[in-house]
Amino acid sequence: MADILYTYKNQVYANITNKCDCRCTFCIRSHEDSVGDAKTLWHKTDPSLEEVIAAMDAFDFTGYDELVYCGYGEPTCALETLTASAKYAKEKYGVRIRVNTNGLANLYYGRDIIPALAGTVDSVSISLNAPTSEEYDKVTRPRFTGAFDALLQFASECKDYIPDVRLTIVDVLPRDKIEASQALADSLGITLRIRKYA
Repeated sequence: MADILYTYKNQVYANITNKCDCRCTFCIRSHEDSVGDAKTLWHKTDPSLEEVIAAMDAFDFTGYDELVYCGYGEPTCALETLTASAKYAKEKYGVRIRVNTNGLANLYYGRDIIPALAGTVDSVSISLNAPTSEEYDKVTRPRFTGAFDALLQFASECKDYIPDVRLTIVDVLPRDKIEASQALADSLGITLRIRKYA
């Protein structure tokens, strides 16, 4: 079985699915089999809720105050496992919960899933990747039409349920694209985080 929990740069991550509804040109999973201390992040089959909880119980959370749902798939593609295991980790181990997401869950499920995150998820980090729909589609290659607008709507609606909502881009974008992304985030009243691309 692939690693369910792994650590990287002093943070602990939950790898609960390999399903993803995008094919980002820069995605690390197209270059590497693992990140951090994981041996592999490729599941033969996605782990069950029971397997995720067992991995949590086997992990020493001492020194970690946050659990980040981010692995080799889009964590909201395993929404029930995500919400149930996050609630378990929060209640039993007292960790904050962050979800790193592409922001397309409402398109994926055809309904509003944001209320399912409320009360458990403390922070949502949404990959913006580009400041326009055309550029976003080119780099992210989502399986849905209208994905960029859906992402922006998802981010805006998350503010009503999640205490900390952020959009992210990587620092390899040209300066004008970074500035346009910042202006877009500002127009939505959402913090933009510029991540270092490694």
